[in-house]
Amino acid sequence: MSAPLSRAEIRRVVEAAMAEDAPFGDVTVAALVPADAVAVAHLVAREAGVLAGAEVFEVAMTSVDPTVVVTLHAVDGDTFQPGDRLASVEGPARAVLQAERVALNLVARMSAVATLTARYVAEVAGTGARVVDTRKTTPGLRALERHAVRCGGGHNHRFSLSDAVMAKDNHLALLDDVTSALREAAERLPHTTHIEVEVDRLDQVEPVLASGVVGTIMLDNFSLGDLRTGVEQVAGRATIEASGGITLETIGDVARTGVDVISVGALTHGVPAIDLGLDVDVRLGGSGGAVS
Repeated sequence: MSAPLSRAEIRRVVEAAMAEDAPFGDVTVAALVPADAVAVAHLVAREAGVLAGAEVFEVAMTSVDPTVVVTLHAVDGDTFQPGDRLASVEGPARAVLQAERVALNLVARMSAVATLTARYVAEVAGTGARVVDTRKTTPGLRALERHAVRCGGGHNHRFSLSDAVMAKDNHLALLDDVTSALREAAERLPHTTHIEVEVDRLDQVEPVLASGVVGTIMLDNFSLGDLRTGVEQVAGRATIEASGGITLETIGDVARTGVDVISVGALTHGVPAIDLGLDVDVRLGGSGGAVS
């Protein structure tokens, strides 16, 4: 099971994003927005989706000034419709306006991943197959995007190259005897290290499984017919993962071949941000007059 998204990881991402966006403060608000102006804002959905990143939004909106108050009206994993208010913000206008873009960028990105994941998960309902992500994540945002996948009902693959052995075609091409090489590798590894091997032909399956040390075998870019044959050939000796070119249109058929796991790079790779907006009302402190 993947670890929950930590507050420390959220702060790390938000601090880096704020340093990039306002390295020396926001000169626009400093020049134009009165120091005593107060902002009241609402995070509003412009389209339907699944929320991910509520806590990230809160941390980002309070990162400039901790006196900013964020009230969440939904939690991660909740579905929303156009017009729904997902959060409210109140505090010094300068701080709210400076943090607005970073907060929106992160929650919109994460919610897009969760929304797309939920669509993939719905397509495999009743099959027993898990939908999992890949390492095709935005550099620096992997923990957030992986959390978003879980919010959409999906699961996570290995988090990094350090977490498990995953031998792909480029690795196998260097080996004369795959069976022996896998056995020797297992002897050098801690007993808790999971070993997965990717194959792209049916004739590669048996030499991999003959090693007796492989926990997962990935059938990469297999046709539906070959996936069904592969499931029969493996016969429960390892977890079977299907991968390669999986789409919303094909994932249901892939799941029905009997595979255990389906990895989908599209969950995090190139998904367009969902349309969330921050409706802001700025007023002069104590005057009741609107600034913007």
